[in-house]
Amino acid sequence: MAAAGSPHPPCVVVMGVSGVGKSTVARLLAGRLGVELGDADDLHPAANIAKMSAGTPLDDADRRPWLEAIGRWLHERDGVGSVVACSALKRSHRDVLRSACPGVLFLQLTADRDVLADRIGHRTRHFMPASLLDSQLAALEPLGPDEHGVVVDASPAPEQIARTAAELLTRRSVGDSSGS
Repeated sequence: MAAAGSPHPPCVVVMGVSGVGKSTVARLLAGRLGVELGDADDLHPAANIAKMSAGTPLDDADRRPWLEAIGRWLHERDGVGSVVACSALKRSHRDVLRSACPGVLFLQLTADRDVLADRIGHRTRHFMPASLLDSQLAALEPLGPDEHGVVVDASPAPEQIARTAAELLTRRSVGDSSGS
């Protein structure tokens, strides 16, 4: 799958709130596309992880260096493609990523709040507590019609989501905007 007018695979950001399945879908999508996988959680500064672990939401000042690190990661893979899981809740967050990698495509995963809360409640070994879900939902600015990407329901099985996303992103990358 190459971006419009480009012979190489795209860089894709799998975005959405905590519990939507970003990491799982990103792993499956990267496998389908044959590109490197990254997880933005791995790029958080220690101070951000400590803040979230304590149940305190991050503000945009906390997020800026993290988003810039993700942008650098994407930029380094521009031309060979990649998939990274990243909340990218606000358009301004996505703008930081786009400034580093202008051809980036976004895959926004969505699910009902009850589904998300249930998933978060069953997770182990993750620093993001369920208490921050509502703050993430409040901060979420859905992917705009002028942003390159697609929105996919995260309720089906992850394999089905990755398959659907790959098909929609392929269409989107070759200029068919009906996938969003």
